[in-house]
Amino acid sequence: MDITTIKNKTTYRHALAEVEGLMDAKANSPEGDRLDILVTLIEAYERRHYPIDLPDAVEAIKFKMEQQNLSVDDLMPVIGRKNRVYEVLAGSRPLTLRMIEGLHTRFGIPAESLLKQKKVSTTIRKRAA
Repeated sequence: MDITTIKNKTTYRHALAEVEGLMDAKANSPEGDRLDILVTLIEAYERRHYPIDLPDAVEAIKFKMEQQNLSVDDLMPVIGRKNRVYEVLAGSRPLTLRMIEGLHTRFGIPAESLLKQKKVSTTIRKRAA
């Protein structure tokens, strides 16, 4: 089996083309093994050269709301009063650790995304305090 690492865009495109031709390969066959190895190499190259960043907290919450058909009222037990929920969704109020834990536990939003918050301007922070 002659397989080399993916070092640049040319070898990356070549590997993608080869994978396309092997998509119907049977598992546990030489072609299936080659497909598995090439996919692993492609994934490693893509992670290194085309990283996908996690969404920020507000984007993650809004995505989960859309996905699970949640309303502002559904978030109130975790975030607090309705106006506080709107402030969080507008990005004008940062999440507290309690809110992050509740959103993660109750709705399954990845904690990594909830911890990634956009910077709240100092003017907004002073007003919110």
